[in-house]
Amino acid sequence: MGGARPKAVIEDGDSLWIAKFNRPDDRWDNTRVEHAMLRLARDCGISVAENRIETVAGKDVLLIKRFDREKTKDGYLRARMISGLTLLRAEEAAELGQGWSYVLLVEELRRIVGEPRKEARELFRRMCFNAMISNLDDHPRNHAFIAKEEDWKLSPAYDLTPSPVVSQDRRELAMECGDDGRSANAKNLLSQHARFLLEKEEAEKIVKDMIDRVGKWYDVVRSGGVSERDAETIRSAFLYPGFFY
Repeated sequence: MGGARPKAVIEDGDSLWIAKFNRPDDRWDNTRVEHAMLRLARDCGISVAENRIETVAGKDVLLIKRFDREKTKDGYLRARMISGLTLLRAEEAAELGQGWSYVLLVEELRRIVGEPRKEARELFRRMCFNAMISNLDDHPRNHAFIAKEEDWKLSPAYDLTPSPVVSQDRRELAMECGDDGRSANAKNLLSQHARFLLEKEEAEKIVKDMIDRVGKWYDVVRSGGVSERDAETIRSAFLYPGFFY
């Protein structure tokens, strides 16, 4: 498996799972925090990958079920799947990140999926969620599209991690999300609501409801086994002041 963090593919029962591990230099228990973020995203109405925490040799391991594989009597079948990077026909290197845009991605999404309005609304929620938890690693490879049958749709969400950076005034997502480029604030997120097939009032209600849900992040992470120390370490990631400017 690729990516910056240590992981492996394992088989458990009739399914394949991606096992994600902590690293010695982690500032907090990443596995439990990511597990909590998937739960928080689900509370915000976002479709997320099936997941659970296991403890192996005294270490926490996050297991995420592979949604692109299905076991049959002849072995595992692979579903058709492409990344957001492929759909955008964009470059992978961050310094060549022209075209990394939620606005462009939703345009391409509407062109290929079977239910454009449903999938556009889902992508809008994910964009907003990333801004609200300061998930600044929301690059196009962390979005995917899957087709198990005829129609394409967004895959379940994955790789949702908070970034408690210092700035309280302005934070930027990896992808452009509105008229003000990558700026992760509510006004910018709402500025291109029509591209997501949302009326202004409908988009504003989604953002308001999600703010209420994300505001309960502390209870979610603590109930998920995140220590009080780790919860305080990541506190500044959630609904930072500049989000409301």
